[in-house]
Amino acid sequence: MVKLYLAIPCYNEEEVLPSTADILKKKYTELISNKKISRDSKIVFIDDGSKDKTWKIIKKLHKSDSVFSGIKLSCNRGHQNALLCGLMTLKDYADAVISIDADLQDDIEAFDKMLECFENGCDVVYGVRSKRDTDTFFKRFTAESFYKILNSMGAKVIFNHADFRLMSKRALEYLSEYKETNIYLRGLVPMIGLKSDVVEYERSERLAGESKYPLKKMLALAWEGITSLSIKPIRVVTAVGTIVFMLSILMLVYFLYRYFTGATVPGWASLAVSIWAIGGLQLLAIGIVGEYIGKIYLEVKQRPRYFVDEFLNDDKE
Repeated sequence: MVKLYLAIPCYNEEEVLPSTADILKKKYTELISNKKISRDSKIVFIDDGSKDKTWKIIKKLHKSDSVFSGIKLSCNRGHQNALLCGLMTLKDYADAVISIDADLQDDIEAFDKMLECFENGCDVVYGVRSKRDTDTFFKRFTAESFYKILNSMGAKVIFNHADFRLMSKRALEYLSEYKETNIYLRGLVPMIGLKSDVVEYERSERLAGESKYPLKKMLALAWEGITSLSIKPIRVVTAVGTIVFMLSILMLVYFLYRYFTGATVPGWASLAVSIWAIGGLQLLAIGIVGEYIGKIYLEVKQRPRYFVDEFLNDDKE
């Protein structure tokens, strides 16, 4: 039977953790009784430097039931690094790992289909939202536009897939070969290239508490994804710069023609607009190039992506 571990990143989730633990424990009991997973399977919470009682609750859960385990990061490193820490730590213990957020908006009933796909030889199974009826129009429009833009830039991401997925031990070993500091797992995992499948599900509301991904963080994650997976923004700037340069040559020819035909008219408005347009384009180009240079700077330093402060686990490899 499959030795299944759950990797659940947590940041200030004291309100939702008790309910999440109860629901997941019931699901694990069902899967074990149906002989779909082994009794050695674990539910692992990864505390991403929470400032509330999240880690105390995780320790209490672990003490009360061995099915629960915990990983504590030394400080807050962000959702992607916390999730990566869980995946890299658990790859040595599990046959397969499912990553899911602590709010359980992703449907845990999809575990069964994911396990079926895994048994049929899939190394990666993506949880994909079948619809976005619960989202506001703005969130639905921006999210779907982001996926389309990212794919148009050459980054292969799964449409309407976040970080709800199953990965086999082999897939996790392959993922461990990616050493970059700036990570975007939704784009890295498809790069592995192993056999994969998709399981559709409907996303529900949070059990409790507030979302840890407001608009500001969502935009930051989107930009991280674009700049981590594609250099097309720089190429777009290059293309726009070329077009502007060609237009400037045409304008020069036109102005010379006007000058020699004696039809020169002072054009303060057009001059001002041209200066502002070209100046704005230059600043935009410098900003985009600077963003990539900043990422190169971080990659060259090769700083650790996270530190595990404590690992609660009764399992022996």
